Amino acid sequence: MSDELVLVTGGTGFIAQHCILALLKAGYRVRTTVRNLGREAEVRANLKVGGAEPGDRLALVVADLAADKGWAEAVAGSTYVLHGASPTPSGDQVREEDWVRPAVDGNLRVLRAARDAGVRRVVLTSAIGAIAVGHPPLNRPFDETDWSDLSGKVRPVAPYQKSKTIAEREAWAFIEREGRGLELAAVNPVAVLGPALGPDYSHSIRIITNLMNGQPGCPKINSGYVDVRDVADLHLRAMTDPRASGQRYIAIAGHSLWMVDVARILKRRMGSAASRVSTVVLPNWVVRWVARRNPVMRNMVPLLGISLDATSKKAEEELRWSPRSAEEAIVATAESLARLGLLHKA
Repeated sequence: MSDELVLVTGGTGFIAQHCILALLKAGYRVRTTVRNLGREAEVRANLKVGGAEPGDRLALVVADLAADKGWAEAVAGSTYVLHGASPTPSGDQVREEDWVRPAVDGNLRVLRAARDAGVRRVVLTSAIGAIAVGHPPLNRPFDETDWSDLSGKVRPVAPYQKSKTIAEREAWAFIEREGRGLELAAVNPVAVLGPALGPDYSHSIRIITNLMNGQPGCPKINSGYVDVRDVADLHLRAMTDPRASGQRYIAIAGHSLWMVDVARILKRRMGSAASRVSTVVLPNWVVRWVARRNPVMRNMVPLLGISLDATSKKAEEELRWSPRSAEEAIVATAESLARLGLLHKA
């Protein structure tokens, strides 16, 4: 048990709230940032769903990644910072720079404040999108030595993934250039599933929601999966283990799965609740045709038929991280959505 203070940025986020739960369970005091204190009741209600009522062991403060104000106060007295907050897409992103600049500036703002406050280590929540995008097909799983190829010569890279790649690279460059002893570790999760705590959950959980709600078939999309509770556990290990300083860690449970594999798991494990799940594989030409009018499908087109398998061997060996299986994560997600009434009624 420890009474040290940890700052978790972006306290309304899915991963952030599970990190808060893990920190509280481990005995830490937690401060978390929000852009609007009007959401404090929601954050505390979600934590209660997760089994925690922290009282004054949790404090919420206002700080926005787009402005300097509030960050010095947010980090003051913190031993560690878990930085998972990302600038919220406003809908005004016209150019790639509208995605990239806020992500880079947000990271640097937090790192600068942490350095100036004497924080020991920052754990950055990056993404597999900073590792596995834009490459030709590989005959091996992606690992932490890989960086996404942003040249566009092989495959186009979506602005969001480009922003995650550049933002992580800039964070490492900051540490080398002007970190002045501040330590950094990065966690790069694949699609994050696991128990939803409320209706404002991660983008990845929509994969399960859409399948359970009767999505008409499965595009040939491949992804790794990991449970959010294990992502939080990896953040805490990367926060305190001496070996994690200067390292990045992929968070994936086992191997990647095709979307139809996920659908079959739901059919097998969720019984009548999965009656609307389709295990029909959609031909690529159908997805491309629908994508002409559907922006969600349009983002899938560059990923059709591409394996995004990765390995968590480094985290397992260095930090003794042991995630639950992808199947467990998928089922836990679906069960939580049903329990919270977040699926369409049959």
